Amino acid sequence: MAELRVCALYPDLMNIYADRGNLLLLERRCQWRAIDFSVTSSGLGERLDPDGADLYYIGGGQDRDQQLCALDLAEVKRDALHAAADRGAVILAVCGGYQLLGHSYQLGDETLPGTGLVDLVTVRSDEARLIGNVAIEVELDPGVRRVLAGFENHGGRTHLGPNATPLGRVLKGYGNNGVDGHEGVRRGNVIGTYLHGPLLPKNAWFADWLIEAALGLGELDPLDDRLEADAHADARRAAGV
Repeated sequence: MAELRVCALYPDLMNIYADRGNLLLLERRCQWRAIDFSVTSSGLGERLDPDGADLYYIGGGQDRDQQLCALDLAEVKRDALHAAADRGAVILAVCGGYQLLGHSYQLGDETLPGTGLVDLVTVRSDEARLIGNVAIEVELDPGVRRVLAGFENHGGRTHLGPNATPLGRVLKGYGNNGVDGHEGVRRGNVIGTYLHGPLLPKNAWFADWLIEAALGLGELDPLDDRLEADAHADARRAAGV
């Protein structure tokens, strides 16, 4: 029997945007398909096993907590995360976690180190926060375009480098920086996004895609997703899409 092994990084610190809801949704959709599910955690100072999970998850946090996690990621977990990504494990980072996927996060006079998993930098802006409902168009599988909907609330402006690919195109909302029309980043199975609220309960199809990618499965058996479809439609309507 298949098992989805999830490792949540800093669940006690990076968990301010209902991030636990993303893990619960993954668990439920596995259980409904008789796929075993297990979740472990890795906190400050704890070594990360690059082979210990199929999906690694980093949520969002306050500035102080993000500072602590940034240093720990760079000094303790960086090599393991790179090894996990290189073998095809899924790494999903939301909001504050997303900002730590790149080279650095400029936070006032301090430059926080990133993991260097993707080519991007983030700078905390003194201008108004980018807040509101958001919808983006993504193409996770060739030729198949779908919509992810959620909520964004970030003061950082993320700028992708020449070697980075955005996760999607902004339909409504601000996205990475409110200027270039891009949202998130994707490098293989490494995905970062500002969408939360939480993300997966509003986009159950995306949760299924993550499970398929993490386990190397084909298309999962369909579920009765009438309620999930309603939640997705509500999120899209809230964003005006």
